[in-house]
Amino acid sequence: MAFDANKSMVTAAFVTQFHDSFEIASQQKDSRLQAAVQDRGQITGASFTINDMGTIEMNAITTRFGNTVWDVPEAGTRNALMADYGVFVPVEKRDLRKLIADPQGPYLQLTLAAANRRKDTVIYRALLDAVPRKTENNGAYTNVALPASQKIVAGGTGLTKAKLIAAKAMFRRNECDEQNGEQLYIAYNADMLTQILSDTTLTSADFMAVKMLQEGSVSNHWLGFQWIAYEALDATRAASVTTKTTVAWAKSAVHFGTGAEYNVDIGPRRDKNNTIQISVDASYGAGRANEKKVVAIDFVA
Repeated sequence: MAFDANKSMVTAAFVTQFHDSFEIASQQKDSRLQAAVQDRGQITGASFTINDMGTIEMNAITTRFGNTVWDVPEAGTRNALMADYGVFVPVEKRDLRKLIADPQGPYLQLTLAAANRRKDTVIYRALLDAVPRKTENNGAYTNVALPASQKIVAGGTGLTKAKLIAAKAMFRRNECDEQNGEQLYIAYNADMLTQILSDTTLTSADFMAVKMLQEGSVSNHWLGFQWIAYEALDATRAASVTTKTTVAWAKSAVHFGTGAEYNVDIGPRRDKNNTIQISVDASYGAGRANEKKVVAIDFVA
Protein backbone atom coordinates (compact mmCIF):
# COMPACT_ATOMS: atom_id res chain seq x y z
CA MET A 1 0.00 0.00 0.00
CA ALA A 2 1.48 3.32 -1.10
CA PHE A 3 2.15 6.01 1.48
CA ASP A 4 -0.20 8.95 1.09
CA ALA A 5 1.81 12.01 2.13
CA ASN A 6 -1.12 14.38 1.67
CA LYS A 7 -3.37 12.33 3.95
CA SER A 8 -0.63 12.13 6.56
CA MET A 9 -0.11 15.88 6.44
CA VAL A 10 -3.85 16.54 6.75
CA THR A 11 -4.14 14.20 9.73
CA ALA A 12 -1.11 15.75 11.42
CA ALA A 13 -2.47 19.23 10.77
CA PHE A 14 -5.81 18.23 12.24
CA VAL A 15 -4.17 16.87 15.39
CA THR A 16 -2.39 20.20 15.88
CA GLN A 17 -5.54 22.20 15.11
CA PHE A 18 -7.68 20.09 17.47
CA HIS A 19 -5.09 20.50 20.23
CA ASP A 20 -4.87 24.26 19.72
CA SER A 21 -8.66 24.57 19.63
CA PHE A 22 -8.96 22.52 22.82
CA GLU A 23 -6.43 24.72 24.58
CA ILE A 24 -8.21 27.91 23.53
CA ALA A 25 -11.61 26.59 24.51
CA SER A 26 -10.39 25.33 27.88
CA GLN A 27 -8.95 28.74 28.68
CA GLN A 28 -12.14 30.52 27.70
CA LYS A 29 -14.56 28.13 29.42
CA ASP A 30 -13.57 27.19 32.94
CA SER A 31 -15.38 24.77 35.18
CA ARG A 32 -18.08 26.18 37.43
CA LEU A 33 -16.07 25.81 40.63
CA GLN A 34 -12.57 26.67 39.42
CA ALA A 35 -13.18 30.42 39.44
CA ALA A 36 -14.54 30.16 43.00
CA VAL A 37 -11.27 28.92 44.58
CA GLN A 38 -7.62 29.94 44.64
CA ASP A 39 -6.15 28.83 41.30
CA ARG A 40 -2.45 28.06 41.71
CA GLY A 41 -2.02 27.62 37.96
CA GLN A 42 0.59 25.25 36.55
CA ILE A 43 1.98 22.74 39.07
CA THR A 44 5.25 20.86 38.59
CA GLY A 45 5.57 17.60 40.47
CA ALA A 46 3.30 15.07 42.13
CA SER A 47 1.85 17.52 44.67
CA PHE A 48 1.89 21.09 45.92
CA THR A 49 1.85 22.53 49.42
CA ILE A 50 -0.47 24.96 51.17
CA ASN A 51 0.92 26.79 54.20
CA ASP A 52 -1.46 27.79 56.97
CA MET A 53 -0.96 29.86 60.10
CA GLY A 54 -3.00 30.48 63.23
CA THR A 55 -3.65 33.78 65.00
CA ILE A 56 -1.77 35.66 67.73
CA GLU A 57 -2.94 38.32 70.18
CA MET A 58 -1.19 41.30 71.75
CA ASN A 59 -0.54 41.02 75.49
CA ALA A 60 -0.37 43.76 78.07
CA ILE A 61 3.13 44.85 79.18
CA THR A 62 2.96 45.42 82.94
CA THR A 63 6.62 45.66 83.96
CA ARG A 64 9.52 47.80 82.88
CA PHE A 65 12.53 46.03 81.40
CA GLY A 66 10.72 42.69 81.67
CA ASN A 67 11.56 39.57 79.74
CA THR A 68 10.34 39.26 76.18
CA VAL A 69 7.37 36.94 75.82
CA TRP A 70 7.13 35.31 72.43
CA ASP A 71 3.83 34.51 70.75
CA VAL A 72 4.51 31.76 68.21
CA PRO A 73 1.56 31.17 65.89
CA GLU A 74 0.52 27.59 65.23
CA ALA A 75 1.51 26.81 61.64
CA GLY A 76 1.33 23.84 59.32
CA THR A 77 1.91 22.64 55.79
CA ARG A 78 -0.82 20.89 53.84
CA ASN A 79 -0.18 18.59 50.90
CA ALA A 80 -2.43 18.58 47.85
CA LEU A 81 -1.80 15.52 45.71
CA MET A 82 -2.00 15.67 41.93
CA ALA A 83 -3.88 12.93 40.08
CA ASP A 84 -4.00 12.01 36.41
CA TYR A 85 -7.22 11.79 34.44
CA GLY A 86 -8.03 10.97 30.84
CA VAL A 87 -10.80 10.45 28.31
CA PHE A 88 -10.55 8.24 25.23
CA VAL A 89 -13.10 8.48 22.41
CA PRO A 90 -13.24 6.16 19.39
CA VAL A 91 -14.10 7.87 16.10
CA GLU A 92 -15.63 6.10 13.11
CA LYS A 93 -13.24 6.27 10.16
CA ARG A 94 -15.95 7.76 8.00
CA ASP A 95 -16.26 10.65 10.45
CA LEU A 96 -12.58 11.59 10.18
CA ARG A 97 -13.17 13.80 7.16
CA LYS A 98 -15.90 15.62 9.06
CA LEU A 99 -13.57 16.10 12.01
CA ILE A 100 -10.88 17.57 9.80
CA ALA A 101 -13.43 20.05 8.46
CA ASP A 102 -14.76 20.94 11.93
CA PRO A 103 -12.10 20.77 14.62
CA GLN A 104 -14.33 22.62 17.11
CA GLY A 105 -17.20 20.21 16.67
CA PRO A 106 -18.93 17.84 19.08
CA TYR A 107 -15.86 15.76 19.91
CA LEU A 108 -14.01 18.83 21.15
CA GLN A 109 -16.99 19.92 23.23
CA LEU A 110 -17.42 16.44 24.72
CA THR A 111 -13.80 16.15 25.83
CA LEU A 112 -13.76 19.71 27.13
CA ALA A 113 -16.94 19.16 29.14
CA ALA A 114 -15.48 15.99 30.64
CA ALA A 115 -12.34 17.88 31.69
CA ASN A 116 -14.38 20.66 33.30
CA ARG A 117 -16.57 18.21 35.22
CA ARG A 118 -13.45 16.49 36.54
CA LYS A 119 -12.10 19.84 37.78
CA ASP A 120 -15.35 20.43 39.67
CA THR A 121 -15.21 16.96 41.22
CA VAL A 122 -11.64 17.52 42.41
CA ILE A 123 -12.56 20.87 43.97
CA TYR A 124 -15.77 19.57 45.60
CA ARG A 125 -13.88 16.67 47.15
CA ALA A 126 -11.17 19.02 48.44
CA LEU A 127 -13.82 21.10 50.20
CA LEU A 128 -15.22 18.11 52.11
CA ASP A 129 -12.48 15.47 52.36
CA ALA A 130 -9.62 15.23 54.81
CA VAL A 131 -6.35 16.96 53.85
CA PRO A 132 -2.84 15.77 54.86
CA ARG A 133 -1.13 18.29 57.18
CA LYS A 134 2.10 18.42 59.17
CA THR A 135 3.36 20.93 61.73
CA GLU A 136 7.09 20.11 61.79
CA ASN A 137 9.73 20.19 59.09
CA ASN A 138 10.42 16.50 59.49
CA GLY A 139 7.06 15.52 60.88
CA ALA A 140 4.59 13.07 59.40
CA TYR A 141 1.44 14.15 57.63
CA THR A 142 -1.81 13.66 59.52
CA ASN A 143 -5.19 13.78 57.81
CA VAL A 144 -7.28 16.74 58.99
CA ALA A 145 -11.02 16.23 58.55
CA LEU A 146 -13.67 18.92 58.35
CA PRO A 147 -14.76 19.19 62.01
CA ALA A 148 -18.31 18.63 63.21
CA SER A 149 -18.44 22.31 64.23
CA GLN A 150 -18.34 23.18 60.51
CA LYS A 151 -21.18 20.85 59.58
CA ILE A 152 -24.91 21.48 59.65
CA VAL A 153 -26.79 18.19 59.99
CA ALA A 154 -29.90 17.37 57.99
CA GLY A 155 -32.15 17.07 61.04
CA GLY A 156 -34.82 15.42 58.93
CA THR A 157 -35.44 18.62 56.96
CA GLY A 158 -34.58 20.03 53.56
CA LEU A 159 -32.69 23.25 52.91
CA THR A 160 -34.25 25.72 55.34
CA LYS A 161 -33.80 29.38 56.09
CA ALA A 162 -32.41 28.43 59.50
CA LYS A 163 -29.65 26.34 57.92
CA LEU A 164 -28.61 29.15 55.57
CA ILE A 165 -28.58 31.65 58.45
CA ALA A 166 -26.52 29.24 60.55
CA ALA A 167 -24.01 28.80 57.72
CA LYS A 168 -23.66 32.55 57.22
CA ALA A 169 -23.23 33.02 60.97
CA MET A 170 -20.39 30.49 61.01
CA PHE A 171 -18.41 32.54 58.51
CA ARG A 172 -19.04 35.70 60.56
CA ARG A 173 -18.06 33.95 63.79
CA ASN A 174 -14.84 32.71 62.16
CA GLU A 175 -14.06 36.15 60.66
CA CYS A 176 -14.17 34.55 57.22
CA ASP A 177 -16.84 36.64 55.50
CA GLU A 178 -17.08 39.81 53.43
CA GLN A 179 -16.00 41.88 56.45
CA ASN A 180 -12.54 40.38 55.96
CA GLY A 181 -12.57 40.65 52.18
CA GLU A 182 -13.70 37.08 51.54
CA GLN A 183 -16.00 36.04 48.71
CA LEU A 184 -18.52 33.43 49.85
CA TYR A 185 -19.96 30.74 47.57
CA ILE A 186 -22.50 27.95 47.92
CA ALA A 187 -23.27 25.06 45.57
CA TYR A 188 -26.89 24.22 44.79
CA ASN A 189 -28.62 21.47 42.85
CA ALA A 190 -32.13 20.92 41.49
CA ASP A 191 -33.42 19.68 44.86
CA MET A 192 -32.24 22.82 46.60
CA LEU A 193 -33.68 24.99 43.83
CA THR A 194 -37.10 23.35 44.26
CA GLN A 195 -37.04 23.77 48.03
CA ILE A 196 -35.90 27.40 47.87
CA LEU A 197 -38.49 28.49 45.31
CA SER A 198 -41.22 26.65 47.25
CA ASP A 199 -40.35 28.15 50.65
CA THR A 200 -42.03 31.52 51.15
CA THR A 201 -39.83 32.22 54.18
CA LEU A 202 -36.86 32.29 51.80
CA THR A 203 -38.39 34.32 48.98
CA SER A 204 -41.30 36.46 50.18
CA ALA A 205 -39.23 39.07 51.99
CA ASP A 206 -36.38 39.14 49.51
CA PHE A 207 -36.37 41.86 46.87
CA MET A 208 -35.08 39.31 44.35
CA ALA A 209 -38.06 37.00 44.91
CA VAL A 210 -40.01 38.11 41.86
CA LYS A 211 -37.00 37.75 39.57
CA MET A 212 -36.13 34.36 41.04
CA LEU A 213 -39.64 33.02 40.56
CA GLN A 214 -39.93 34.45 37.04
CA GLU A 215 -36.61 33.00 35.90
CA GLY A 216 -36.89 29.78 37.90
CA SER A 217 -33.34 30.10 39.19
CA VAL A 218 -31.51 31.24 42.30
CA SER A 219 -30.24 34.81 42.16
CA ASN A 220 -26.51 34.88 41.48
CA HIS A 221 -25.78 36.78 44.71
CA TRP A 222 -28.27 36.07 47.47
CA LEU A 223 -28.14 35.86 51.28
CA GLY A 224 -24.46 36.79 51.23
CA PHE A 225 -23.43 33.93 48.90
CA GLN A 226 -22.63 33.55 45.24
CA TRP A 227 -24.81 30.61 44.16
CA ILE A 228 -23.23 28.09 41.81
CA ALA A 229 -25.25 25.34 40.12
CA TYR A 230 -23.68 21.94 40.79
CA GLU A 231 -25.63 18.69 40.53
CA ALA A 232 -23.00 16.15 41.66
CA LEU A 233 -23.56 16.55 45.41
CA ASP A 234 -22.85 13.62 47.72
CA ALA A 235 -25.96 11.58 48.46
CA THR A 236 -26.65 8.90 51.07
CA ARG A 237 -29.83 6.88 51.47
CA ALA A 238 -31.07 5.36 54.71
CA ALA A 239 -34.56 4.25 55.73
CA SER A 240 -36.01 5.44 52.40
CA VAL A 241 -34.66 8.96 53.02
CA THR A 242 -32.06 10.51 50.73
CA THR A 243 -29.73 13.04 52.33
CA LYS A 244 -27.46 15.20 50.22
CA THR A 245 -24.52 17.41 51.16
CA THR A 246 -23.97 20.83 49.76
CA VAL A 247 -21.11 23.09 50.76
CA ALA A 248 -20.53 26.79 51.35
CA TRP A 249 -17.02 28.19 51.27
CA ALA A 250 -14.80 31.23 51.07
CA LYS A 251 -12.75 31.61 47.91
CA SER A 252 -9.47 31.21 49.79
CA ALA A 253 -10.65 27.95 51.39
CA VAL A 254 -9.31 25.68 48.63
CA HIS A 255 -6.25 25.82 46.38
CA PHE A 256 -6.50 24.21 42.94
CA GLY A 257 -3.65 23.34 40.59
CA THR A 258 -3.22 21.94 37.09
CA GLY A 259 -0.35 19.54 36.45
CA ALA A 260 0.77 18.54 32.96
CA GLU A 261 -0.90 20.56 30.25
CA TYR A 262 -3.66 18.90 28.25
CA ASN A 263 -2.09 16.15 26.19
CA VAL A 264 -4.21 15.64 23.08
CA ASP A 265 -3.58 12.80 20.67
CA ILE A 266 -5.50 11.62 17.61
CA GLY A 267 -4.44 8.51 15.76
CA PRO A 268 -5.31 4.97 14.70
CA ARG A 269 -5.60 2.09 17.16
CA ARG A 270 -3.81 -0.81 15.46
CA ASP A 271 -5.41 -3.26 17.90
CA LYS A 272 -8.91 -2.01 17.05
CA ASN A 273 -8.90 -2.37 13.28
CA ASN A 274 -7.28 1.05 12.93
CA THR A 275 -10.23 2.83 14.56
CA ILE A 276 -9.34 6.48 15.06
CA GLN A 277 -9.02 7.43 18.75
CA ILE A 278 -9.09 10.86 20.35
CA SER A 279 -7.40 10.95 23.74
CA VAL A 280 -7.13 13.85 26.17
CA ASP A 281 -5.37 13.58 29.51
CA ALA A 282 -4.53 16.07 32.22
CA SER A 283 -3.52 16.29 35.88
CA TYR A 284 -5.43 18.11 38.63
CA GLY A 285 -5.08 18.55 42.37
CA ALA A 286 -6.73 20.54 45.15
CA GLY A 287 -6.51 20.89 48.91
CA ARG A 288 -8.41 22.68 51.67
CA ALA A 289 -6.44 25.52 53.22
CA ASN A 290 -8.61 26.27 56.28
CA GLU A 291 -11.45 24.33 57.89
CA LYS A 292 -13.06 27.49 59.26
CA LYS A 293 -13.68 28.70 55.72
CA VAL A 294 -15.88 25.72 54.76
CA VAL A 295 -19.37 24.78 55.93
CA ALA A 296 -21.01 21.48 54.92
CA ILE A 297 -24.81 21.50 54.90
CA ASP A 298 -26.83 18.27 54.88
CA PHE A 299 -30.45 18.35 53.75
CA VAL A 300 -33.18 15.87 52.92
CA ALA A 301 -33.66 15.86 49.16
